[in-house]
Amino acid sequence: MEDSTIVKKIIDRDDTAIADVMSKYGKYVRTIARGILSDERDAEECANDAVLKAWENIPQTAPDDLKSYLGMLTRNACISRKRLNSAGKRGGDAEFVSDDEIGEIAGNGTVSETAEAAELGRLISRFLRERDAAERNLFIRRYWYGDRISDIAAAFGMSESAVKMKLKRTRDRLAALLKKEGYVK
Repeated sequence: MEDSTIVKKIIDRDDTAIADVMSKYGKYVRTIARGILSDERDAEECANDAVLKAWENIPQTAPDDLKSYLGMLTRNACISRKRLNSAGKRGGDAEFVSDDEIGEIAGNGTVSETAEAAELGRLISRFLRERDAAERNLFIRRYWYGDRISDIAAAFGMSESAVKMKLKRTRDRLAALLKKEGYVK
């Protein structure tokens, strides 16, 4: 089923739209959730929360790309759950990548405060398309899927320190681009 048909069904409040979303993107959102959360029940709940959030929000703002929109909603739900689960625990999950890690390139503010999200998203997409496949995949695995450094290193046959260095260099290149484009001081 086409995304535009699913979005129209959601806008029209057709109850079958949720089943259509889960049929087409259920595996995708669960994969994102499992990559961020270690608890299977939490991951499943966050995936379902993301679909519910799409159901609630789409009538006001229909996304251009339903898959990416669901991915973003899932990731945000998982990050919120991760923070909730680690609240009050000493140190929490130090391995989990936060928005602060990628946001460090923005200086005093966060990346989302330096530019409109859609424009910044296009700039980051362009930046990633210009990277070689390995650099792009490392970046996406870490900052979109929230994969652990150790898991990325194993998947790519690299040492953890090599993964960290490549990610640092990619963040530095992104910071330089954002500075050049006027997003960061």
